[in-house]
Amino acid sequence: MRIQVDQSSLSNHINIVQKGISTRTTLQILDGILLETVNGRLKLTATDLEIRIETYLDCDIIEEGAIVVNSRIFGDIIKKLPNSSINIKVKDNSINITCESSEFNILGSSPYEYPELPTIINQNSFNIPKDLFKSAIRQTVFATTQDETRPILTGVLLEISNGIGSFVALDGYRLALRSIPVALKEDIKIVIPGRVLGELNKILDDEEDLTITTAPGHVIFDMGDTVVSSRLLEGQFLNYKDIIRKEHKTNIKVNRKEFQDSLERASLLAKEEKANLVKLNIANNQIIIKSNSEIGNVNEEVPSKQEGEDINIAFNSKYVIDGIKAIDSEEIELYFMGSLNPCIINPVEDKSYTYLVLPVRLAQEDY
Repeated sequence: MRIQVDQSSLSNHINIVQKGISTRTTLQILDGILLETVNGRLKLTATDLEIRIETYLDCDIIEEGAIVVNSRIFGDIIKKLPNSSINIKVKDNSINITCESSEFNILGSSPYEYPELPTIINQNSFNIPKDLFKSAIRQTVFATTQDETRPILTGVLLEISNGIGSFVALDGYRLALRSIPVALKEDIKIVIPGRVLGELNKILDDEEDLTITTAPGHVIFDMGDTVVSSRLLEGQFLNYKDIIRKEHKTNIKVNRKEFQDSLERASLLAKEEKANLVKLNIANNQIIIKSNSEIGNVNEEVPSKQEGEDINIAFNSKYVIDGIKAIDSEEIELYFMGSLNPCIINPVEDKSYTYLVLPVRLAQEDY
């Protein structure tokens, strides 16, 4: 293989595919990026057998070919080279890289050892605007669990029914649900690994549509020059619709930023305790936020518009703050059904996003 390629373009595309490389792999070939000439362009591929990223870039091809090269070493070399034209030559699994007055020779591996993408059949495809998809990821993926003993909850459920796509994440303490319109007649129910969505969010720009293709056991995200494919998580996702209650005894409207700022200040002391505990006293159109620790205590007051009963309730402050941060609207609405039931948070006049958080049980005299 002999090619000539622009340094900044190659460096950008290496950054993209490196997101598909795991630091925990035991197979040496998976530490590498597959470089190959395909249809007049350079194709880079990286995989950890769970996620696979392929990206294409323009280059001048003098001689066709392919090689696998160590991702970290190759990426570091290309990044440090001048912003100029790079010449790459491959011969007998070694790669020669020259750029202006710099020259590197490094060993690679045979491209024939690199794992192939499994053949995918029985597929459904649909388009989603990238900005909508990015916001759906941002508003849900943080609520997945990191607990590998419950693998299904490390992913985000995508359920499409009647033209509405619902993204759902939950970890046993909170639930995030975002709905967006999807032009697809078929019903789909898949669980996408949270890591894959997190990496996708870093790669996606806001232009044009994203094409998503689903097939048994796999999902493919086509962004044009870059394609990300992933295994789906297997197992039964919790029935989230049963968790979200429609009835409530108390609801309040509050300025999102004021409430978030007060919670963040109260959590400065709450962090000293393991539970990040904050107590909310809701009465007389006021939210009084308290937190006690061995160091001291804090008292915050936030004005609100209240309907229904007064309530005392306690939360892990991190879980409440995470949900509020994901909301873009100026005002939010909180719904309560007693101090032992979950709190539901919505943006005011926007039912496309719902966040639910479980309270911490306290005896009434502890408030």
